[in-house]
Amino acid sequence: MMHHTETRHEQFEKHSFLGDFLRKLHIDIPLFVTLVLISILSFVILYSSGGQNLDVLIRQATRVFLAFGLMILLAHIEPYQFKRLSVILFCLGIILLLAVLALGEIGKGAQRWLELGAFRFQPSEMIKITTPMMIAWYLSEYSLPPKSKQLLIASGLIVLPTLLIAKQPDLGTALLVASSGAAVLFFSGLSWWFIIGMGSLLTALTPIIWHFMHDYQRARVLTFLNPEADPLGRGYHIIQSKIAIGSGGIYGKGWLGSTQSELDFLPESSTDFIFAVFAEEFGLFGCVSLLVLYLLIISRCLFIASQARDTYSRLLAGSLAFTFFVYVFVNIGMVIGVLPVVGVPLPLVSYGGTSIVTLCAGFGILMSIHTHKKLLPY
Repeated sequence: MMHHTETRHEQFEKHSFLGDFLRKLHIDIPLFVTLVLISILSFVILYSSGGQNLDVLIRQATRVFLAFGLMILLAHIEPYQFKRLSVILFCLGIILLLAVLALGEIGKGAQRWLELGAFRFQPSEMIKITTPMMIAWYLSEYSLPPKSKQLLIASGLIVLPTLLIAKQPDLGTALLVASSGAAVLFFSGLSWWFIIGMGSLLTALTPIIWHFMHDYQRARVLTFLNPEADPLGRGYHIIQSKIAIGSGGIYGKGWLGSTQSELDFLPESSTDFIFAVFAEEFGLFGCVSLLVLYLLIISRCLFIASQARDTYSRLLAGSLAFTFFVYVFVNIGMVIGVLPVVGVPLPLVSYGGTSIVTLCAGFGILMSIHTHKKLLPY
């Protein structure tokens, strides 16, 4: 009996040591655990959607490792340092976006990348973080809810990077940047009348927006409204995606059982449409489990925002949580056919490095806000 008690005590000491170690790294344990679970799940589905290619997993694991390293690094920085750097980082991001339009590398019909020797990156990813940082910094200097003048200036700060990114063109990233900035305005205490008014204004401006859209963007909207009009052309992606999701049924076909991906019927099966592969292999139950993990992440991020000690941290944390929600909502929405295809990856699951790094940077800031809240100089 004594031996059994000692063994359980040793296990408790071990778990306590692990928890203390993670807290010393300024890691929020509930958020970290759910992020690790999502990452493990991404490796499982990437192995299937990537043609069972180990090189794909190795490259993705390297990116995830670097992204988690950046997350831990940012978690060590105290929140007031982010506030001090907000204006500088936002201005730097705008300069880089202007450089992209002038000198950027063109790929797949879009001009989104900057090449600096051996280093190649997408400045628009940086703007997803710096825009809410800037809006949170600006609004935190005033009493909330913001007045009309402050709303006008904040809206201008959101529109500027959004238009520069849309010019590349990159409608998906522009949507994420606009939503991240708008989330700060929402959490600052906007009245519902203002929100309804802005929604009505955007609706009224739809014909003008349509006029300035690129031909391929108009085609995406028309395809969303009626994909069967061009089933072998523009509507092919979404039709094949719906077939994959529907064929998964309730229980799915099992791991490595995706015929739509394996037989190359489903384009972009490792990136934008990876949710369709997941749904085909794991069915409704698998999709619900994935959504629960996403819900846990979003809930934890909102809890961190609610516990923040100052206005800047609260607005920034709320915006980062909302941006993650938009990632999930837009990707799954376009894959199941309720939103137009805009090229937004499934967060932490789709193959690629830029979005994972950006998301983990945001989670690092959230962990910093939560683990340093007792150390803030206020």
